[in-house]
Amino acid sequence: MAKCVQLIKKIIKGLVLSIYYLLTKLFPVNKNIIVFESNIGRNYSGNPRAIYERMIELGLDRQYKCYWVLEDTRNFIPGKCIKIKNNRSKFFYIMAVSGIWVCDTRLPKYIIKRNKCTYIQTWHGTPLKKLGLDMDTVFMAGEKNIEDYKKNFIKNTKTWDYLISQNNYSTEIFKKAFYFNKEILEIGYPRNDILFHDNNEEAIVKIKKDLNLPLDKKIILYAPTWRDNEFHDIGKYKFNPNIDFDLLKKELDEDVVIIVKYHYLVMEQIDWSPYKNFIYSFDMSYDISSLYLVSDILITDYSSVMFDYSILKRPMIFYCYDLNQYMNDIRGFYFDFVSEAPGPIIKESKDLTKYIKDFNNDLYYKEYNERYNRFVNKYNHLDNGLASIKTIELINKIAKQ
Repeated sequence: MAKCVQLIKKIIKGLVLSIYYLLTKLFPVNKNIIVFESNIGRNYSGNPRAIYERMIELGLDRQYKCYWVLEDTRNFIPGKCIKIKNNRSKFFYIMAVSGIWVCDTRLPKYIIKRNKCTYIQTWHGTPLKKLGLDMDTVFMAGEKNIEDYKKNFIKNTKTWDYLISQNNYSTEIFKKAFYFNKEILEIGYPRNDILFHDNNEEAIVKIKKDLNLPLDKKIILYAPTWRDNEFHDIGKYKFNPNIDFDLLKKELDEDVVIIVKYHYLVMEQIDWSPYKNFIYSFDMSYDISSLYLVSDILITDYSSVMFDYSILKRPMIFYCYDLNQYMNDIRGFYFDFVSEAPGPIIKESKDLTKYIKDFNNDLYYKEYNERYNRFVNKYNHLDNGLASIKTIELINKIAKQ
């Protein structure tokens, strides 16, 4: 029975794709149709969101016909956009006729980019961990071996016409890791524009109230990355932080609250009710930029959130319980993380709790200020709050061609 169901699904998918490929031959490309997608359709966030919302402010969501690709079309999206569910009939039609794509992750390999369509790949982070062709092994669910992974990666990156880079460092890595030789836009990340525009007391208090966060406690944001080798299924990774949350609550509950923010690839249903009013959890559907603004300290590991958060020059703690394994066996790093990290690297949960409990802002900056400044100068030298505008200027230019 199960084999019959799989066969039927395969036949239906084949028919849908055949119709889609036919559409790409019959219908003209429309430069005024823009497709936005973030995190493989799992949420409304990141660089594509920042670009789109700036377009709304400029009234351009009326000039262009904007579509957002989503797994769940119940998500609220402002402006005049039309929400479409990925891998449904309308999705394939819009992908076939749209003139501009704005995405921050790779699209499925069965999607065809037509010659008159322009693909702006915004990407989703500055790399610490190795990417694409620089990877030596692959542990991701659904990937058979590193050779096939790299072949599929190259096929995908060949469809990109423009690639946004946060800094010079990323540009050099992207060229090699993505085998990309087209135009790289060194403009900083659009998603970080908000960190320049809304980094003020009025905006921050409003966000806290909107999220029902306390106004009288220190807020710590915990935002780890995902582990390639810990997964439930393809694109569905585990949340296994090795943190003693009971100890954290016991020691910190009076003065501190913690925001837990999952990576968009992490798919878990965790019962946080025992930590009510201490842990506030935000899943993959929530844009992390606002969480940066309301937090006083960031706890992360190897996630690219470190590069964005450093714009705020607020303290960072690196909880890396699996540092040696991750660095040597799972991914590997592009730079000496231990010497460059602008904050303490902690490997034990009890030590993390103690460091937070005894945290002293002045002592932190006395120890890490010089390293922090070097970090910011290297990775945030292009972020200035104007990346969305610069991307929109490119969109307008493409639409007029």
